[in-house]
Amino acid sequence: MEKTKKDPKRMSVERIYQKKTQLEHILLRPDSYIGSVEPVTQQMWVYDEDVGLNCRDVTFVPGLYKIFDEILVNAADNKQRDKSMNCIKISIDVENNTISVWNNGKGIPVVEHKVEKVYVPALIFGQLLTSSNYDDEEKKVTGGRNGYGAKLCNIFSTKFTVETACKVSKKTFKQTWYDNMGRAGDANIRSFDGEEYTCITFRPDLPKFKMSTLDKDTVALMTRRAYDIAGASKSVRVFFNGKRLPVSGFRSYVDMYLKDKVDEVGNALTVVHEIVNERWEVCLTMSEKGFQQVSFVNSIATTKGGRHVDYVADQVVAKLIEVVKKKNKAGVAVKPFQVKNHMWLFVNCLIENPTFDSQTKENMTLQHKSFGSTCPLGDKFIKQATSCGIVESIMNWVKFKAQTQLNKKCSAVKHTKIKGVPKLDDANDAGGKNSIACTLILTEGDSAKTLAVSGLGVVGRDRYGVFPLRGKMLNVREASLKQIMENAEINNIIKILGLQYKKNYSDPESLKSLRYGKIMIMTDQDQDGSHIKGLLINFIHHNWPSLLRHNFLEEFITPIIKASCKKTVLSFYSIPEFNAWKESQPNTKSWKIKYYKGLGTSTSQEAKEYFSDMQRHRIPFKYAGPEDDEAITLAFSKKKVDERKEWLTNFMVNRRQRREHNLPEDYLYGQATKSLSYNDFVNKELVLFSNSDNERSIPCLVDGLKPGQRKVLYCCFKRNDKREVKVAQLAGSVAEMSAYHHGEVSLMMTIVGLAQNFVGSNNLNLLQPLGQFGTRLHGGKDSASPRYIFTMLSPLARLVFPAVDDNLLKYNYDDNQRVEPEWYMPIIPTVLVNGAEGIGTGWASKLPNYDIREIINNIHRMLNGDEPLPMLPNYKGFRGTIEKVMENQFMNSGEVAIIDSTTIEISELPVKSWTQTYKENVLEPMLNGTEKVPSLITDFKEYHTDTTVRFVVKMTEEKLREAEAANLHKVFKLQSPLTCNSMVLFDHVGSLKKYESVQDILKDFFELRMKYYVLRKDWLTGMLGAESAKLTNQARFILEKIQGTLVIENKPKKELIRMLQQMGYDSDPVKAWKEAQEKVGRNEEEMEQEDEEEAEKEDTSGPDYNYLLSMPMWFLTKEKKEELCKQRDAKITELNALKKKSPADMWKEDLAAFSEELEKCEAKEKESAAMPVVKKGAGKGKAVKVKQETMPTPQGRRVIPRVTSTMKAEANRKADLKKGEGKRENAEPSEEVGLAARLTKKTKTQTGKQSTLQFKPVSKKSKKNPWSDEESDNQSGDSDMEVEEVVAPRERVERKTKVFLCNTPVMSLRNNGLIYLRSNYLLLWRFTAPSDDQVPAAKAPVQRTTKDKTKEAAPKKAPAARKPAASKKKAAGKHVVYDTLMFLCLCIFLRNDTNKKSRLQKLNYSYSFTCLLQIFVVNL
Repeated sequence: MEKTKKDPKRMSVERIYQKKTQLEHILLRPDSYIGSVEPVTQQMWVYDEDVGLNCRDVTFVPGLYKIFDEILVNAADNKQRDKSMNCIKISIDVENNTISVWNNGKGIPVVEHKVEKVYVPALIFGQLLTSSNYDDEEKKVTGGRNGYGAKLCNIFSTKFTVETACKVSKKTFKQTWYDNMGRAGDANIRSFDGEEYTCITFRPDLPKFKMSTLDKDTVALMTRRAYDIAGASKSVRVFFNGKRLPVSGFRSYVDMYLKDKVDEVGNALTVVHEIVNERWEVCLTMSEKGFQQVSFVNSIATTKGGRHVDYVADQVVAKLIEVVKKKNKAGVAVKPFQVKNHMWLFVNCLIENPTFDSQTKENMTLQHKSFGSTCPLGDKFIKQATSCGIVESIMNWVKFKAQTQLNKKCSAVKHTKIKGVPKLDDANDAGGKNSIACTLILTEGDSAKTLAVSGLGVVGRDRYGVFPLRGKMLNVREASLKQIMENAEINNIIKILGLQYKKNYSDPESLKSLRYGKIMIMTDQDQDGSHIKGLLINFIHHNWPSLLRHNFLEEFITPIIKASCKKTVLSFYSIPEFNAWKESQPNTKSWKIKYYKGLGTSTSQEAKEYFSDMQRHRIPFKYAGPEDDEAITLAFSKKKVDERKEWLTNFMVNRRQRREHNLPEDYLYGQATKSLSYNDFVNKELVLFSNSDNERSIPCLVDGLKPGQRKVLYCCFKRNDKREVKVAQLAGSVAEMSAYHHGEVSLMMTIVGLAQNFVGSNNLNLLQPLGQFGTRLHGGKDSASPRYIFTMLSPLARLVFPAVDDNLLKYNYDDNQRVEPEWYMPIIPTVLVNGAEGIGTGWASKLPNYDIREIINNIHRMLNGDEPLPMLPNYKGFRGTIEKVMENQFMNSGEVAIIDSTTIEISELPVKSWTQTYKENVLEPMLNGTEKVPSLITDFKEYHTDTTVRFVVKMTEEKLREAEAANLHKVFKLQSPLTCNSMVLFDHVGSLKKYESVQDILKDFFELRMKYYVLRKDWLTGMLGAESAKLTNQARFILEKIQGTLVIENKPKKELIRMLQQMGYDSDPVKAWKEAQEKVGRNEEEMEQEDEEEAEKEDTSGPDYNYLLSMPMWFLTKEKKEELCKQRDAKITELNALKKKSPADMWKEDLAAFSEELEKCEAKEKESAAMPVVKKGAGKGKAVKVKQETMPTPQGRRVIPRVTSTMKAEANRKADLKKGEGKRENAEPSEEVGLAARLTKKTKTQTGKQSTLQFKPVSKKSKKNPWSDEESDNQSGDSDMEVEEVVAPRERVERKTKVFLCNTPVMSLRNNGLIYLRSNYLLLWRFTAPSDDQVPAAKAPVQRTTKDKTKEAAPKKAPAARKPAASKKKAAGKHVVYDTLMFLCLCIFLRNDTNKKSRLQKLNYSYSFTCLLQIFVVNL
């Protein structure tokens, strides 16, 4: 058997499996310990002598860099062990290949280790896996951790010397290792009595790093690390090669990176710096190269960042992204990493026992929770961060991103055929070689497209395309990217035309890249059609202004009126042009007038006529210069609001002056119009739409109605329905009777709005809601379909708008049809009763509701020659409070009560806060909590109805106490501001006017209404005179006929008329008077023309005696004769009575009748609400009781809403900022400082919890009188100072009269029987007649203001004669005041008086004490 041959390549088991010592393993596999020992090239920050810190490509050996860094970090770590260390010296000798690092911190103990039997310096530098950082329970903020660091430097050095001096052992130690720690020299130990230090000197073993010498890149990198240590180590001077580095802290170190760096505009970068605490220091600036970071953990340069950088960056990003989202109008989704890409972050931190992903320590991996400290960035830092250029940089990127996305929607290639555009009729030559000669006709809707297609039969389809627009285009000037991207209309137009965003079309050759050379706009000739044209012009001007210079846009005009007579047909393209022609015609009766409201009115035959005369109907827009650009921007830019107001104001003034001087209106489209400038279009045509938009949106001062509402009222008055009518049917009737040209859906909603009567809607609903017209649950949005609900005029409507005034109004005409008047003339300013809200062009209007009775009282005051009193907003049925904060600003508060220590009850919401919305937006988030806010409440229950609110909310005792201290109204969002800074209304001459106060509105209305009462009296005098003359003539005619004086039988008509004339009988006086009235206000030419026509009629017919000759035969009876004579006498009496009345008397009569009917209506409403009845068969109805759970809990303690001085100061500051006056340094002090102010000072030292009252009867035990002389002077006035929130008792619905007195703010007298006065602390549960010793002595009257003095002049109810005052001790028994009892008696006496509020306001009581009492009188 042959022996197997030996394979020379085969290795023995001993050679394959080897064991190495740790030192051999490190030298054999260095990359596991110090990183790569191969040269690498990458971008790094280095320090070059000639340039300074800069980022460039560097070739270096990571292993060499690492061993140097270990020694450097050890020196920096010594600062954490010895706070007195203040110097580090680094030297690099390139020629001798020697590096030295010296620090003057605490030295290494020069003692022998008892276990290892070697000196400690030799142990930690000459033996592997030795360290002082192995105790993980000890929290250290040093760089060392694993026990390798300095030993690795020793291993990879040919010579490694340690030198240290220790004060404790009073010895110095020096030892040198050679040949990669393979051989150790003898330790040199000497006595020492000086400053401690440690110095490491080594010569790297360069051949192991594939190097022969320390090259420039390596030295530059090591130099940067020296600067790093100087910046990251606090209070440490760093010397490099004998020179001190000019770095005095982290902030100055950061500046080295930003030297010569500028932002996009060329300004130096702004650095935001904050020393958060002793362990964290952060700097932030803008980055143009993506996210950049420079960070240090315990002096280690974490070049790859780590969780410490993420921790800080995430905080900044979270704040910045909120700001970006608010500013991001483009609609581009901005994600956190995209915000981070614009940041350059510098972090210097100390972290306990940090961990890294490798021995190279470039990426810190320790979890945030184990950092041992936090870095909460301050508000100042965040605020500066938002303004340091980062946000602007992000917004520029957003714009770029938006533009990129828009460009994707455009095609750079011209297509002859395009797909995916519905309803497009493309021109045959579009996109071809003749595309520049093609015209795209954009029409207003499909019906207009049909008209255009009919006309194309004349001009052909090769060069004309048609595309219908759906309604109005988007105003792209301030639209977001999302809006533009999702707008199919805009995308289709761009696709059809072949437009490209941001492309400049200045060069005529560039137009050849488009599929069409022109756009022709074909819309209705009304104001909405003009708006569509304007929006299209704005779209082209905003994106491609150069196209307008090429006459790219045209419009196709059609007649708005046609006048035909026999075979003559005249077309008019504007109403003023038609009116001018009409005035020039001697007789228009023979002409047939047809109004063309829209393109749909024209027939296909007429379309062919229009297109056959393109010269007349095609009007090109010609660019006239920069004024055209300004005009377009003025009309559509949101930044030009003030300029737009001025523009519209000038238009309204110009129009009014023209009307006053009987000048014709300025119009755009005449017979001579061949072309148009954009400036003319905006200022003559588009302005009409803007003004019309205001007229539709902003109500009139006189009647408080918008045109749509006025049309509804006009129709209802005209129909005068005695039975209910369906809303849908009424809408159709309104559209027919008043020429309503808009959608019937909006008209139905207008009718529903006029009938709504829930809290927060109308104080006076002019229509009755017979069905579900909406409730406060959803703010009226829950109304039923108009097909199912009924309505009719409210009985109050004709009392507010008296029928007799209709004869004095000026009516509008539409298509020769008389429609609604310019405005109605109510007896009270309904604009204040029901409020107003609307947004037009340039203006917005907002007025709250006011109490009807307060308004009537003020009108009575003005009729008596007094000034109107200030009024607070008031909403019918609202049980909360509305208090004045400052001029034209009020705080509107709901109601909340504390039931027990864990329960509160919300029984009223602020005005216009709807129940369902409040539940979804406030209570549910509070129950479930959000990502940012934990849950506040534990549960809530709902007990409300469609008219009432009741939420019972459960929460923990602790949370309730906190909420109480922080103001329950604020926490539960039960307070909202009510501002009256936009009281803009159309006045009686049709001009917009901004009112500064409600009193100004009242005065303007009062002045106009008084003029119309004068006119009404004149009209009634004339009418009654004519009617009395008619009755007189009729009575005389009957009497003379009976007596036989007058014989009319068997006589010719002409002779009969002549005889009546000779006998002195008047032609029909009523008819003659009415005809005379109709002539008033007409122009002279019309009057002359009518006079001529009447003269012709008179020649044929003569005087009108029909009123005499048409009387029935039975008028000759005795009864009828006497009745006629009585009617005559009654009419004369009525006329004489009218002549004796003044206009003010007539007004007062109207107000009295209205007030009486108002009381009846309200009583009826209360009765129906209180006693709903269910009928059973034909028998009697059974009253249904409302469950008590829907009513507020009587035991609850009401929380008084606060209007604090802070709120007032903030309101003042905002008002000043709005006016441009800047911030006020100090809020104005309140005029009177009372007891509340001093209480505030005392209570500020407490815990801030809400003080509560214990509801116990006042004990008879003698106490110090709270109204003693020491404090009386300070308690008389209203205090505006901030006071602690006080809980008042819940009002009880009982017939007993109980009175509670507590420390609460002023509240107005209320109609529901609760009367509030000023008071402090006292609770009175029972009132008894005061005994002699209980009546306090009268004190000197409190000094009053002028306003108070005028009140004193009003008559007072004199109290009964008082007995001499008893002593203060006796008076302190029950604190019962006689004046208070008298006041209560008066309240009870006046409880059924409808005008009790005004009566009580006129009375003024002199109290025996200087502090007024606040009284709660329940259920008077």
